[in-house]
Amino acid sequence: MGPTASGKTAVSLELTLRFPLEIVSVDSAQVFRDMDIGTAKPDPATLRATPHHLIDLITPEESYSAARFRSDALRVMAEITARGKIPLLAGGTLLYFKALRDGLSDLPPADATLRREIDAAAQERGWPALHADLARLDPAAAARLKPTDAQRIQRALEVVRLTGAPLAESLARRSGAAAPYRLIPLALLPSDRAVLHQRIALRFDAMLAAGLVDEVHALRRKYRLDAGLPSMRCVGYRQVWDHLEGQYDRVALREKGIAATRQLAKRQMTWLRGMADVPLLDCLAHDLAAQVAARVGQGLATA
Repeated sequence: MGPTASGKTAVSLELTLRFPLEIVSVDSAQVFRDMDIGTAKPDPATLRATPHHLIDLITPEESYSAARFRSDALRVMAEITARGKIPLLAGGTLLYFKALRDGLSDLPPADATLRREIDAAAQERGWPALHADLARLDPAAAARLKPTDAQRIQRALEVVRLTGAPLAESLARRSGAAAPYRLIPLALLPSDRAVLHQRIALRFDAMLAAGLVDEVHALRRKYRLDAGLPSMRCVGYRQVWDHLEGQYDRVALREKGIAATRQLAKRQMTWLRGMADVPLLDCLAHDLAAQVAARVGQGLATA
């Protein structure tokens, strides 16, 4: 596990050279087909050379969930172990890791009709107004959310309207047993956040140079998309979408894309530091791959 630009992909590929592993992506953006540049998917040569799973599952018009990830991950992990290999779960979507390890809260499934109603209301009144609605229906849930956090406000309103109860009641109910595996958790975190920020800027610049704007152009031509879809809320894609809608120029696109990626990394690092049982390794260490391999080797030796 680790924040964006922490080197998870490079370390994972190095581990596959040392152990009989197959990589399972834990990334809520890499599930979308045709979204390659902005999600930093491994290139086609790497995907041919090293088995990867849970990449390119759905179109950008569709939605994916932690519940579906858990089901998909457990299925491919069983298939990998049946081949005599070991699943290596790598990514930065910490909610997915938590769902796999701990099971899921007993939340109702998404309701497409209700979501469209909520989105239409947001278009008309704005997300801060819907946040105020949530505050009346579920003050505790609203207090945890910013008035501009569209995705979480939408889900909280959806749950409250579907169940008639506060979100916390659904979250308190658990479904799904813990994963039937002995996990070896490792988290990559930077000893110097400024260096990670430099990596993030360089990586976003590389994405722009590789054609991220053209990629989003192509997605808009190929699929029926709007800014409210989960695919277009992904960091980088949302900023390019707004740029293409004329909200700001290419210079501002770069600034906003880097800033949004830094905010994502900050949230990921906060989550990881709160996982007390997960060893933390410096992702800037020159011998990072060797340190990770040693930890994995020790874990496998005691299996």
